[in-house]
Amino acid sequence: MVVANELAGKRVAFMVAPEGAEQVELTEPWRAVQEAGGRPALISTSGGKIQAFNHLDRGDTFPVDHVVTDVSADDFDALVLPGGVANPDFLRMNAYAVRFAGTFFAQHKPVAAICHASWTLVEADVVRGRRMTSWPSLRTDLRNAGADWVDEEVVVDNGFVTSRKPDDLPAFCGKLVEEFAEGKHREQATSA
Repeated sequence: MVVANELAGKRVAFMVAPEGAEQVELTEPWRAVQEAGGRPALISTSGGKIQAFNHLDRGDTFPVDHVVTDVSADDFDALVLPGGVANPDFLRMNAYAVRFAGTFFAQHKPVAAICHASWTLVEADVVRGRRMTSWPSLRTDLRNAGADWVDEEVVVDNGFVTSRKPDDLPAFCGKLVEEFAEGKHREQATSA
């Protein structure tokens, strides 16, 4: 359950490639952050607008707030990585996007990733030793990268929130707000 003003003053980066994000995996967490009083910002690898998708059909476009080369994790309190098959595949091929995502982990800031989004985190080499979930087809990739992959609706591992698919969005949104409200996760910060 999202509580109004739970995220008051928190800036949350949503990183999305110019094409390929699953629209509902962008819009539902965005709405949860806003309803909790947070300030979401859309980050992409280029300016202008991003094209979202409803599975394989084009969805809406959304204006980019910042290009990833112009911001850093220092500018934000948390990161959300929406899924979609193409979105993380494009992001993991961009060194700036990979570095941006990895820095949130290095700074012990909370991160939430749903569906295929964890591909970007495999590239950032931050899933090793983490308990997590994803779209089932990523299971082998994540295990090969050292993650403890499980098939559950939502998994939280020291400030890192993951879910499998759009059906998991209610649980995913609730847990990401909870973790983002906490900020730097105590266990994660002390285990580094």
